[in-house]
Amino acid sequence: MNILTLAREIIDGRRITRDDDLSIFLTCDLKELCEGADKIRAHFKGDKVDLCSIINGRSGRCPENCKFCAQSAHNHTDCDVYDFLPEEKILEACKANESEGVDRFSIVTAGRALTGEEFEKAIHAYETMNRECKIDLCASMGFLNEEQLHRLHEAGVKSYHHNIETSKRNFPNICTTHTYEEKIETLKKVKAEGMSVCSGGIIGMGETWEDRLDMAVSLAEVGVNSIPINALMPIPGTALEGMEQLTENDILRTIAFFRYINPETNIRLAAGRALLTEDGKTAFQSGASATITGNMLTTVSCATIRSDKEMLASLGRDTVPKYLQ
Repeated sequence: MNILTLAREIIDGRRITRDDDLSIFLTCDLKELCEGADKIRAHFKGDKVDLCSIINGRSGRCPENCKFCAQSAHNHTDCDVYDFLPEEKILEACKANESEGVDRFSIVTAGRALTGEEFEKAIHAYETMNRECKIDLCASMGFLNEEQLHRLHEAGVKSYHHNIETSKRNFPNICTTHTYEEKIETLKKVKAEGMSVCSGGIIGMGETWEDRLDMAVSLAEVGVNSIPINALMPIPGTALEGMEQLTENDILRTIAFFRYINPETNIRLAAGRALLTEDGKTAFQSGASATITGNMLTTVSCATIRSDKEMLASLGRDTVPKYLQ
């Protein structure tokens, strides 16, 4: 089957499943694959690009042994180490993002799960942001239980981020202190709470193309609302520091088939945008419909937000959030 014909079938209602022959995504012409992915994006997501920004609310000393992560205590990096940030600093960053017209703002924290006094501080921070700001709120705080997710929801959090990272087969090669199944269960809890689910992963960690396809299908089966795709930027001191960086064509092929397999989901550019032409412009012509913007780690970079908006405007994309319409 021609890949552009498949794009039309997806627009007309067909959905890719685990039983389909997925090899077409690996053998087809890349230009046609990206063209088809862009058509699917235009049909299901339109020209609106969803922008989110994050603040690292607690950094370092993570007991999990994820091989890619600078914040894992098992790795030996120079990452910042600090406890949960003061609410004033979080609120300041949130308001700065709102003033720049970002769609949503998220606190992310290192560690297996945010608990105890620090979780209570997070709840209070979200209540304050929800009261004083219009921007949508997101959280990424590890393996939370049903009660914690419900409290976040009540505090104003509309979406929860929790990456599955890679395929089920490859997951034990990346992390052994928690399981892929625990990841999936957390996503199911988020859905049961009624929040939007944001989950994706990292490519370039030594996985096969089949692993990437499997991750795309697994996320479709869960029914997530947003899929961040990170291209590994090897960090000195981590177990993956020697990995070769991905090519732009490999990243674009991945983004494109994620769009085919998850046609109604926001495909979100995350880490590794520097590997792409004009910081991701080609990806937005290959199926991407969202991005993380700003500094992506600890602070807000208004210059980056503005340059993203300029780049997207050159493509005719809309970056005005709902709260400003």
